[in-house]
Amino acid sequence: MSILVLTSDTLIGTPAAGNLEYNGQFFGTDSNASRAQLQRIVLSTAVASTSGTSIDFTGIPAWVEKITVMFNGVSTNGSSVVQLQIGAGSVTTSGYAGAVWVSSSNASMSTGFLTSSSAASGDTRFLIATLATLGSNIWVYSFSGGYGNGAYTAYGGGGLTLGGTLDRVRITTVNGTDTFDAGTVNIIYEG
Repeated sequence: MSILVLTSDTLIGTPAAGNLEYNGQFFGTDSNASRAQLQRIVLSTAVASTSGTSIDFTGIPAWVEKITVMFNGVSTNGSSVVQLQIGAGSVTTSGYAGAVWVSSSNASMSTGFLTSSSAASGDTRFLIATLATLGSNIWVYSFSGGYGNGAYTAYGGGGLTLGGTLDRVRITTVNGTDTFDAGTVNIIYEG
């Protein structure tokens, strides 16, 4: 039988084999009483992408190693490509590398992680994008999904090295002025 120990922020010592301990984090122990952190998965609050020029998810904890961004029917009122930007203290707007492919066209990334190679007003996006760290503030990006009201499949990937620990994700457009007009966005982060 396992035991769950709830304590303060001070470690209580090494728990017995098979026990769990909570000190702001969950840990498991093996037969050698060595401690290992268990993975945590947090679903953020969904945001309606029906207005504004950007959607921000801030306050992402320092222990996060992977972020999944979900787009459900997201569209804008213009022809600028939707992109993800990440940051440490503020949003990083340059230095992104990678490429995206939709139908028979591709595009390179520079100001953010793109979700398509081109766009038209009202095009919907049903995508899952993954951001994962290699450590040392190096983040890689990969996505796939349906685009253009179901007419196309989109996919791509890229990378960026941040100057500090990631704490935010922004969804916006390349021109920064097109307005979101439909859909929902959310993130799941895990460590």
